[in-house]
Amino acid sequence: MMRRTLENRNAQTKQLQTAVSNVEKHFGELCQIFAAYVRKTARLRDKADLLVNEINAYAATETPHLKLGLMNFADEFAKLQDYRQAEVERLEAKVVEPLKAYGTIVKMKRDDLKATFTARNREAKQLTQLERTRQRNPSDRHVISQAETELQRAAMDASRTSRHLEETINNFERQKMKDIKVFRNSLYAPDYSSRLDIVRANSKSPLQRSLSAKCVSGTGQVSTCRLRKDQQADDDEDEELDVTEEENFLK
Repeated sequence: MMRRTLENRNAQTKQLQTAVSNVEKHFGELCQIFAAYVRKTARLRDKADLLVNEINAYAATETPHLKLGLMNFADEFAKLQDYRQAEVERLEAKVVEPLKAYGTIVKMKRDDLKATFTARNREAKQLTQLERTRQRNPSDRHVISQAETELQRAAMDASRTSRHLEETINNFERQKMKDIKVFRNSLYAPDYSSRLDIVRANSKSPLQRSLSAKCVSGTGQVSTCRLRKDQQADDDEDEELDVTEEENFLK
């Protein structure tokens, strides 16, 4: 009966170990990908700022009417970058940093699991020793009583670590659910979509459409080539940074 109880407890502990391992794996991946997304968004914001500066520089050389149109477009385009900056800051503070913290949290839970497995193994060892003592020396009450006492101590220690593990894992699961909801809600600031739609609507001017048409015909291929080279350089940089993010999570 006691051995069956031990087996049931071990099965439960292994399930908890699997849950912690899943969080370690998937939260680590999420942290790495979110961090890469934030970096790419920040670089896109920087490129857009350069574009705004160049449009304003060009506008200064044009006639008053075209100059006004160019500057209005640059102003609306710059507003989009304000939202992109807000997205970068929000994701970094509300998603990436909390995900990084799970590296330490998971390590603590693994320590708790290790302590529980150690206590369970000690209890199982004392139970085996008691059973062997009863078989070899069934009439030696002193030795049997001593083995029973050792088993009782091991069982109490295992019970204590099990209760602590259950409590800490329950808290871990509640915190995980709470954080996941925070991650989801933090992706967008209040009224983000409605305000962004307004900016987009105001940005759809004839000038914007004419500039887009010029990009497609003539200089479009050169711009695409340059963007691809920049993207390749960014991807190479991300590969190096992603390794660092993963190492930081696992520390």
